[in-house]
Amino acid sequence: MREILVLYYSRHGATREMAHLVARGVEQAGAIARLRTVPPVSAVSEATAAAIPDAGAPYAEVADLEECAGLALGSPTRFGNMAAPMKYFWDSTSALWLRGALAGKPAAVFTSTASLHGGQETTLVSMMLPLLHHGMLIVGLPYSAPELLTTTTGGTPYGASHLAGANADRPVSGDEKNLCMLLGRRLAETALKLSA
Repeated sequence: MREILVLYYSRHGATREMAHLVARGVEQAGAIARLRTVPPVSAVSEATAAAIPDAGAPYAEVADLEECAGLALGSPTRFGNMAAPMKYFWDSTSALWLRGALAGKPAAVFTSTASLHGGQETTLVSMMLPLLHHGMLIVGLPYSAPELLTTTTGGTPYGASHLAGANADRPVSGDEKNLCMLLGRRLAETALKLSA
């Protein structure tokens, strides 16, 4: 298995851009990136989205998780937590949990927030929780990455992050791009070593 699933939800495009940067890092390490997203959920009732999105990555299926050698999981921050569509997707994975299908696979997380102290780290940790319950191995960012010590935008040892601004109009910075690609490389290198 050489495929790394890069699974994300993006509302304004920043998390999607980060997913593509993580995927670039995955491919730099010699693995294959499989980009997938999840549909939005309705606040009023359970609505059904079209089976195929109009644009962008296809919607994820539980089989995508089972077929991958590793997982990069991305979500915008919602009050210090992952977005509801991503949580809704993970709530559908109990059959995989019962079989231990994801146990031992490496995983990494990334997020985008409106403000620098808007819950980047708690969002990353909240995304780790279902992964840990599935028995996955968490890969973070080491402080040997100089950007972690110098960035004035996003970046944490828990995973890559981006400061999007209150209007979601701040571009992904150079430091943030480098950390996304590093996260993808580290994840893919770990997955390839584990599967060898």
